[in-house]
Amino acid sequence: MQFSTPEKQFPDSHHLKMKRTALHHRCWAEIDLAAFERNLKRIQAALPQRMRYVAVVKADAYGHGMPQIVRRLMQSGVDYFAVANAAEALDIRHMGAGWPILLLSPLLPEEDTLLIEHDLTATVSTEAECERLHALAKKHSTKIKIHLKVDTGMGRLGVWHTEATALLQTINALTALKLEGVYTHFSSADSDPAFTQTQRERFLAVLLEAAPLPEGLLIHADNSAGIDSLRGDSPFNAVRIGLLQFGIPPYPQSALGRVTVEPVFSFHTRVGLVKDLPAGTDISYARSCQLSRDSRLAVLTAGYGDGVPLGLSNRGAVLLHGQRCPILGRVTMDQTIIDVTDCPAAQIGDHAVLIGRDLGSEITATEFSGLAETIPWETLCSVTKRVIRVYVGSREL
Repeated sequence: MQFSTPEKQFPDSHHLKMKRTALHHRCWAEIDLAAFERNLKRIQAALPQRMRYVAVVKADAYGHGMPQIVRRLMQSGVDYFAVANAAEALDIRHMGAGWPILLLSPLLPEEDTLLIEHDLTATVSTEAECERLHALAKKHSTKIKIHLKVDTGMGRLGVWHTEATALLQTINALTALKLEGVYTHFSSADSDPAFTQTQRERFLAVLLEAAPLPEGLLIHADNSAGIDSLRGDSPFNAVRIGLLQFGIPPYPQSALGRVTVEPVFSFHTRVGLVKDLPAGTDISYARSCQLSRDSRLAVLTAGYGDGVPLGLSNRGAVLLHGQRCPILGRVTMDQTIIDVTDCPAAQIGDHAVLIGRDLGSEITATEFSGLAETIPWETLCSVTKRVIRVYVGSREL
């Protein structure tokens, strides 16, 4: 199949390229495309030759920017794209023809024709979906490509594993459907290895019961957190890579846990105001913090309206001049208050790091998320549209 790739020159109408020293924004995210490209090379080098790289780029490439990320994935030669919905799939299709694109979520009936019009691949979980798509394909004298999802314990999408073989037989009888893959999804790959193994065994049992499967079928179960299918005797021949390509490593026991990746995303803001307040002063909404000493405070020009989670109230910290400065009181929509009493150099206009490195100190996306009692997936997807994405470090394509 011939794939088309983006032209070498392309405008970024919504995103600006700039150096960190050019602090023209109140709040911004830096996307290090050179680190992203290095991560891709390391992941590809770690995968066996038979293993297909399915690049998961849903939710605007986890907040990194779909166009910029997908262009580099195309240039790097990944095998497949996976997205959440049809709108995301069309964004990729407009950037290049021929690339396989899997929709991970169910289609609404009115979206079905997009599969034919734009050469997309659907995920199916039920006989009703299969029959609906088969009727549409027959009407248009074509075939619709599908992946069957098997529910091995997630309880979300997919046919329940004990019923999967029967549905595979039904699909084989629907001649206007082209089965291109079978997959499952692990619910607790980073926290419950025993249950992940149970899910894996259930899925393998489906494959064994349904054998022989069509030649060339993509078999995939693993995402970045749960990769354990790189052995040569494994039936798996594809792996879905999401956060790993953006430099957030999986749990150490993952087969790709030894791959060294670099953070791609960092999150920045500025100091808008510095003020002194006496001991006993209550800070922010609901008076959840009271100063225990005479203090110097800085007000940052970012809040939960930008993606600083409310969960960091009285718990998180930011980096200012390489020092950790604690967040005081409740994070508000547009500002966050920090204690700079022990950072005498703090002044209006200073650059503060929410996620990233500063003068030898670092706050990772994982630490930031943990303090907010959330996960890196949510953190990255919650950085809002008013936060400028700044692309640095890449060669010109």
